[in-house]
Amino acid sequence: MHIQIALFDGFDLLDAIAPYEVFTAAEMYFKDDLTVTLVSAEGERMVTSGVNGLQIQASGKLDVTRKGVILIPGASGSVHDTGAESIPVRLQQASETNLRQLLKEAIENPDILLSTVCGGSLILAMSGLLEGRHAVTHHMGVGVLSATNAIPVHARIVDDGDIVTGGGVTSGLDVALYLVERELGPLIAIAVEQLFEYERRGTVWRNEGNVPKEVQQENHMVTTSNDSIIPTDSRDDFQGKWDTTISTPIGRLPVLINLTNKNGHIVGTAKQGDDIVSLDHPVLEANQLKWSMKVSKPLPLTLKFSVSIDGNKMIGEAKAGMLPSSKLVGHRIT
Repeated sequence: MHIQIALFDGFDLLDAIAPYEVFTAAEMYFKDDLTVTLVSAEGERMVTSGVNGLQIQASGKLDVTRKGVILIPGASGSVHDTGAESIPVRLQQASETNLRQLLKEAIENPDILLSTVCGGSLILAMSGLLEGRHAVTHHMGVGVLSATNAIPVHARIVDDGDIVTGGGVTSGLDVALYLVERELGPLIAIAVEQLFEYERRGTVWRNEGNVPKEVQQENHMVTTSNDSIIPTDSRDDFQGKWDTTISTPIGRLPVLINLTNKNGHIVGTAKQGDDIVSLDHPVLEANQLKWSMKVSKPLPLTLKFSVSIDGNKMIGEAKAGMLPSSKLVGHRIT
């Protein structure tokens, strides 16, 4: 059995090294061949982590033809800005390297079990590989999973068959111990736990067994219809074709937005390149128009928009989960 831990620039040390130690310990107890290697999409090189720039040697290139387990760690960095050292940017950059194509090939190989720790699942999601799949990540990234049409699960470990994902950074120990149990058996997993004096945390989520009965909770919130309190002329302010630009952390994204007032309701479309999509549930709240929509660039995402109008100028933002908000500016062209 072969285990590969794929490193990328900005990776989190604990996400990678904790599983590496677990798998290496399991190797001592396993009578058959078991190898554990640190690799990269580019091949043998020094890979700079996101923790104080510490470098780790990748011994070779990620091999997606070799039977076994591939583990993708998350990134380390800031979560409060959009700079080059922020976690969202580092994850996005990793998903735009050759790692994306290698992971696509890996997920199509029935002999490979793909696993992630923390933000590693977001790299899969940003590469379009978790659409319709159950997964977990750090709690701050759950919104990104939803935005990429994955199915977030609130569990420490999620086993979705050929993809196993883990939550926050310390879940790397738990993911690795679970994989040892799943692939090598519980006796070896327990031996490693005893060696480390650590017991795996949390129940592993699998899509099987009895479905919990939903508990109905009384909702005391009072809802009102925005359409009933917003004057018609306020809706008219938004009508027209708008030439907008969304400034994302990795580049500018031009979008042509077309808004109309239809029977007292705002409806609209957005054109991005050759793609035209409808705006989902546009609604006026005070003086802001809000909606969600799917975009294909710079990566497949469902973004939530909030904009306001000042004459023929549109100003607002677009956001997906923990990813930094992207500023939107535009002007009315008709």
